[in-house]
Formats: sequence, C-alpha cells, structure tokens
Amino acid sequence: MNRPRILAGTWHGRGWVALMALVLTGWAVHALSQANPPAQAAVAPTPAVTAKATFAGGCFWCVESDFDKIPGVLSTTSGYIGGKTVNPTYEQVSSHATGHAEAVEVVFDPTKVSYERLVAYFWHTIDPTVKDRQFCDRGSPYRTAIFAHDSQQLKVAQASRAALEKSKPFKEPVVTEIVLATTFYPAEDYHQDYYLKNPVRYKYYRTSCGREARLQQLWGEQAGR
Repeated sequence: MNRPRILAGTWHGRGWVALMALVLTGWAVHALSQANPPAQAAVAPTPAVTAKATFAGGCFWCVESDFDKIPGVLSTTSGYIGGKTVNPTYEQVSSHATGHAEAVEVVFDPTKVSYERLVAYFWHTIDPTVKDRQFCDRGSPYRTAIFAHDSQQLKVAQASRAALEKSKPFKEPVVTEIVLATTFYPAEDYHQDYYLKNPVRYKYYRTSCGREARLQQLWGEQAGR
C-alpha cells in the first residue's frame, strides 16, 4: 500500500491549521470519553451463600455437562475423589490403582436450587444398577456415588435412595454408593468443560458409549430431568 509522505518544512498555511484541528479534535474526544466512559458489561453478583455437592456418575465430561444445565448451579469442576493417592493424575486414576472415582464438584446457590433437587436429578442421569462401571466405561473409576459434604447431605441422599428403591421403574437393585466426601482433586485443565471445548468429539463419545440409549431404557421421559 502507498502511504502519503510528509516532508519536513512543508507544513505551511492550511497544513498547520489542519494539524491543529486534528489535535483539538483528539482532545475533545478524550474529554468526552472521560466524562462518559463506555458502559461495562453487567456481572452477576456472587450469592452471599453457596454450597457444594459432589457426584460420581461415570465419565466426568458427561456429569459436568448434565449439571451445567440446572438453573442455580454456579460452577462445575471435573476431578477425582474417594481414593488414597495425593494429587492423582488422569493416567494414575485410569490405571485403577488409586481408588479414585471420576466425579464432579458442583457449586450451587441454595436459594435457587436445593440439594434435594440436585440428588433427584443425579439419579436420572446415571445407571444406578451396575457396580464399578457406567455404560461403556468399566472399572472402579467409573462407579456411581454421592459424596456428601456433611451429615445433612448424607441424610438427604440416603432418604432419596430409599425413596428411589420403592418407586424405581426397573427391577434391578440400586447399588450407587453414598459416603462422606474426602479430598477432591480437580482434574487436568483439558478435562474441564470438555463438552464445550470439543463438542463434536464429546457428542460422538456420549452417543457411541450408549449413555443416552441406556438412560432412556431406564428412566423413559424422566431421563436427564
């Protein structure tokens, strides 16, 4: 691109006036911007009180995706819980040697969604009839469990399971664990929000693993609700 050249000693008459006009215009624009700063995007205030819930339901990509749909859920984090190794890696957990389960820590606003509601929803996103596996994933890292953060959550979860065992639409027993939470270790960054970062791969995995088909078989219209 050819640019106009400005040579020394050529700013006479109208050129000098034009330069001063540009300078004054710049000052005016700056003054107006200071007097009327651009509007900032609204940021949702953080609730005064939040709570945590932790669920293991097989592949944590899927559990995270499911709980992000719930109004009142503020954040979800994929990670590992229930094992003996400190700061385990995905490779270590996948080897079945650490005792951890893939799980998701849910931070929620209890004024907008109750823990009871989250537990009830959890049942309809998993197959609670199988031990140490979920859909195409097998082994203890893929067991289903509710990790209660206090005695009240433990009581709520146990009551929910008892009610489910009476009303369940399938014949098999419910084998999902309900235990007190131990240390939760966040998974590697590439696992966080995987369904958003890799939507095509995620959808292929979820479908080919048979998750949707089995949930429909177990829960019918209640699947994922």
